[in-house]
Amino acid sequence: MLEVAIQKNLRDFPLDLSFSVDDGSILVLMGDNGAGKSTTLNIIAGLVAPDAGRIRFNGSTVFDSDSGIDVPVEQRNIGYVLQRSAVFPYLTVAENIAFGLRARHCEAAKIEDRVGYWLDRMKIRDLAGVQAAGLSGGQKQRVALARALATGPALLMLDEPFSGLDSESRGSVQEIVRECVADLKIPCIMVTHRLGDARATGDRVCTIRRGKITGTGALGPGQ
Repeated sequence: MLEVAIQKNLRDFPLDLSFSVDDGSILVLMGDNGAGKSTTLNIIAGLVAPDAGRIRFNGSTVFDSDSGIDVPVEQRNIGYVLQRSAVFPYLTVAENIAFGLRARHCEAAKIEDRVGYWLDRMKIRDLAGVQAAGLSGGQKQRVALARALATGPALLMLDEPFSGLDSESRGSVQEIVRECVADLKIPCIMVTHRLGDARATGDRVCTIRRGKITGTGALGPGQ
């Protein structure tokens, strides 16, 4: 479970949010541009420091202002996929997926096994030796997801992950996200501005306006 209670004084308004996400569940954050959605993800990731609050996931506290706990970014074990598919263009698909594992100095056999698994899971085995620069938008998002999940994160965060994808790619990547979060039983938090993406992917939604939650509810095709 992810548990968040954070405060941060931003330029135009204070950010003050509290929410939780169950394992195997996807929480969607929606709101106008500049409402504080992406800042919230960056605070959870450790890229931006909150002024006060507490963040817990995977049974551990990664930030607590009262106790002085602030776990470094690289130790938070988060898979983070951005709007712009942040693949390394001059690495192959397989090398992209292996990047985080190599950074953690995993054994070669484990790297080969995990890369193979995610190539198959994302249905991109035939692209293993292709340079990422030549991929389509949907293929890049599959690679970005595979790289984020290959390290076995305790939390998955997605910032506008379907932006710019055609309808076919959008639907297939949404299905992959839902399946992976459910199978891995990890919490997931996703930012999007499209209600269709929220309904197709998420379980719950929080709407944010000027740094505060203004509404919550269940999601799904019938909602």
